[in-house]
Amino acid sequence: MRIALGVEYDGSRYHGWQRQKSTDLTVQGMVEKAVSRLASHPVAVSCAGRTDAGVHAYEQIVHFDTDKQRKPHEWVLGSNTNLPDDIRITWMKVVGDDFHARFSAAARYYRYEILNRGVKSALHRNHVTTIFHPLDEQKMQQGANYLIGQHDFSSFRAQGCQAKSPNKKMHSILIKRSDDKITLDIIANAFLHHMVRNIVGTLLPVGRGEIPAEWVGEVLQAKDRKVAGVTAPPNGLYFKGVYYPKCFGLNTLEEFQPFADAIDIKPN
Repeated sequence: MRIALGVEYDGSRYHGWQRQKSTDLTVQGMVEKAVSRLASHPVAVSCAGRTDAGVHAYEQIVHFDTDKQRKPHEWVLGSNTNLPDDIRITWMKVVGDDFHARFSAAARYYRYEILNRGVKSALHRNHVTTIFHPLDEQKMQQGANYLIGQHDFSSFRAQGCQAKSPNKKMHSILIKRSDDKITLDIIANAFLHHMVRNIVGTLLPVGRGEIPAEWVGEVLQAKDRKVAGVTAPPNGLYFKGVYYPKCFGLNTLEEFQPFADAIDIKPN
């Protein structure tokens, strides 16, 4: 039996999602340990998208295989009993053997949150990136628009990225302000390592008025990481959700609906 889980986590104290030999403080390690106790056998989970140290998730999707029969609420409540308070299983669903959390995904959704004021937050210091200089979110949006569509995103690719191709399809980048918080919602078919953080780091000088919005298009065309902006900090980044074709029977976030027809194709 193959089971899919929704996982919410605060990544502040973890060394990223992926299990590591050098530390027990990874989200994957914690989830596997908790689920293994419920399954009564060692469990290895596969995720929709690995996150770096300090990055959070509203809804990471994972799957694992087991022959243990339990009711959905038993998987959820039992796993959470064995998890720390900053990681939570939010739902469970039995899926077909053809489902894979990573390879079945047709689109992924990240959010980056910026606190744009002169003082850091005492309450949210690990969950936003603070930019003291005033930012013009409309100029940032103008720059981001150059990234929409199918492109070679080599300029926004971290050194050591293991993706087979830098070509990705950017469905949407929406930048909005609410008082002193700026939110960047980014949806693409897939992402390169540090791609979102490098995009944000490239948009920041545009928002500060240091560089025109057209420069973002020039960075994209250069296909050279050295010409892009800095890598933005991880604490403002969230894995927001995943879109799977309807055949898998998983709920879809409302934000995916404008692109559903274009991406509702079962991956090979």
